[in-house]
Amino acid sequence: MVARALSIFHHEERGASCRPRPFPPPSDPGEDLRCITTTFQYLQTSGWYWRSISASEAREALLQQPEGTFLVRDSSHPQYMLALSVKTRCGPTSIRINYNRGSFWLDSISPSLPHLQSFPDVISLIQHYKASGHAPQGQASDDIHPQTTADPAKHEANDSVVPLKLAHPLHKPEAFPSLQHLTRLTINRHANRPDQLPLPKPLLCYLQDYPFHI
Repeated sequence: MVARALSIFHHEERGASCRPRPFPPPSDPGEDLRCITTTFQYLQTSGWYWRSISASEAREALLQQPEGTFLVRDSSHPQYMLALSVKTRCGPTSIRINYNRGSFWLDSISPSLPHLQSFPDVISLIQHYKASGHAPQGQASDDIHPQTTADPAKHEANDSVVPLKLAHPLHKPEAFPSLQHLTRLTINRHANRPDQLPLPKPLLCYLQDYPFHI
């Protein structure tokens, strides 16, 4: 990551003027804390946040699942907090999730996607790409790689871009959603404004505690 950033910087400097560039505004530690805390609260409620499982454990969990099954876990890379692990048509793989100044986005190695859309929390990010039908080609990380085969035709297909379809979250066995949570997901999925439904205030607060449908 550092080498890439430096090479871009020097490339720009060779063709740019000598005028000083404004520094970006400093980050707000308090806002970072609020954003990260909210994201982890959402993840813990979701039931498909697998915490600090290893790369090999994520692979084993996804290996026999259908294409598009995914989970979120802690990244083993020291510069990242989280990773999205997903079963592709070539096997399990992972994409690191970037965070900076209140925004999360997927790490991508595709040159056609230099600036990926960012989101205020990880659940919104996953929900967006799940609804769109696929996620951008990501960087395989944390020692998870698509399965390989000796078949030359399949090997050639593996070298091409593999779309990362997000279809079904894989819940932890001990964190399977309760009936209340499943009802909340159904309401959020079908109501345009769940916060304006004619429900008692405690139920409205319960809906707002997890305003997603996955």
